[in-house]
Amino acid sequence: MNKFCGIDYGSKLASTTSICFEVDNKLVFLQSEKKKDADKMIIQFFENLRIKQVFFDAPLSLPRAFFGEGEDFFYREGDRAIGAMSPMFLGGLTARAIKLKTTFEKTGISFFEAYPGGLAKELNIKEKGYKKDSEQLIFLTEFISKNFDLKLKKHPSNWHQFDSLLAFVVGLRFNANQALFFGDEGEGGIWV
Repeated sequence: MNKFCGIDYGSKLASTTSICFEVDNKLVFLQSEKKKDADKMIIQFFENLRIKQVFFDAPLSLPRAFFGEGEDFFYREGDRAIGAMSPMFLGGLTARAIKLKTTFEKTGISFFEAYPGGLAKELNIKEKGYKKDSEQLIFLTEFISKNFDLKLKKHPSNWHQFDSLLAFVVGLRFNANQALFFGDEGEGGIWV
């Protein structure tokens, strides 16, 4: 099996980036620290572990209008299909994500845009308290670990870690040929 990880990508210095990956058959979480560069944490992670695939919760491409095709400069086909935010609305985050992808694809790491919110909708966990309170966080973690036969070293301590877990599950589904694809490969699609 390919070694892969799920990343919930957030603000550079706000402690909102989390990586979910497997160590000794158990999932663990790595969280960025407040006022410390999340991108440096990810770069160090990639340099220390032999990850082959990254399921990344952030836009990894721009709308095709930027390349002279079509007229929509705000949304990609996949964004519209799944109801995701515009890469342009996310501006700097999108630029940082594309830079990481461009840099590390040269080293042989494959990047796939994952959408934890879309997976939450697909699994019908939005109405079960997704992103509500910490009590629901424990319940939904048990639901995910049971349904996907996952062992966790410890439960996620926040919704960023939970979203990195969902991004990891997108990777599981992708590698089992069960993930859903939204959009156009030429423009950059979104996996659920």
